Amino acid sequence: MSNALTSSHSLALSDRGLSGSTSSRRRVVAITGAAQFLGTNLIGLLEEDPLVRSIVCLDTEAPTTAGRKSRVCDVSLTEALAEDRLAEILSAEAVDVLVHLAFLDSPTHSTAYAHELESVGTMHVLNACRRTKVHKVVMRSQTLLYGAHATNPNYLSEKHPLRARRSESFFADKMEAEHEVLRFGRPGQGRIATVLRIAPMLGPTVNNFLTRYLSHRLAPTVLGFDPLWQFVHEADAVRALRLAALYDAPGIFNIVGDGVLPLRTVIKLAGRHTLPLPRSLASGLTTALWLTQLAEAPPAFFDYLQYICVADGALARKELGFEPLYTSREALTDYANAQHLRDVQLLSETPA
Repeated sequence: MSNALTSSHSLALSDRGLSGSTSSRRRVVAITGAAQFLGTNLIGLLEEDPLVRSIVCLDTEAPTTAGRKSRVCDVSLTEALAEDRLAEILSAEAVDVLVHLAFLDSPTHSTAYAHELESVGTMHVLNACRRTKVHKVVMRSQTLLYGAHATNPNYLSEKHPLRARRSESFFADKMEAEHEVLRFGRPGQGRIATVLRIAPMLGPTVNNFLTRYLSHRLAPTVLGFDPLWQFVHEADAVRALRLAALYDAPGIFNIVGDGVLPLRTVIKLAGRHTLPLPRSLASGLTTALWLTQLAEAPPAFFDYLQYICVADGALARKELGFEPLYTSREALTDYANAQHLRDVQLLSETPA
């Protein structure tokens, strides 16, 4: 695991209690997107886990945390022969659990590539699992897929429909992937599908569109709106993935930190200042900045600057045994402290 998570969050990566069941046989876990942030940190955690016999790392790059339990396999989910390649590896390694993390953390202008990776790539993964003895697939998803709407209740349960804008590929591809993963685990087939809808992730080392938004000295907001936000600490997200991989809890689970914060408070605690803009101006500016590749997110994310999108984490506590060690405020504070150090370092390196 990366030094930041190993040294600073060893307590956070311990368990407060486990639910579900697991076999007495140590598990062989395959991880797609193994070289990405969540993948590398999950591998580091599983390397030390006595319940894990071996780890199969599936990515186009080798994860930095791969150790004695890990086998690294060069696999691209966007290639036409990805399904055959995956099936061959999963069979040869006798994989019984696959953790699917090959999803983009931030929106991209390369929408065709994103679709091939997330939607088509998920089909390659699931078809390969069907052809082999993989009995369980764990998918990383996002609470943002619920969508930000004025009619949302204060807390969204897993039964709430996904209402993020399907016109935005960042959402649509993940919704399609979720649907296929849940279809893989339909009752009566002897397979398990677990989908973790993870809240916007913050912490000292994570890098995504949200951390980039909060890194600006002036963070744009919409005049007259101050929606509630929630976060999950990066270490808690990794812990939840470990639980889902090793303990059988089929279904959908919201992975969130306790508590919520108004957006203006979020920006203040991050050490930044709000830049309130009239709604009409903010909408046009967001579109223009995205088209010129100067913004962190496309216009669809404008909704989240106006309306609430906060999820209920009760089911994950009850069925998965996941108890967040960090509140939303603590996740934000941990990010802000690390960002302050980065700001100081950048300032010291800037020529006078």
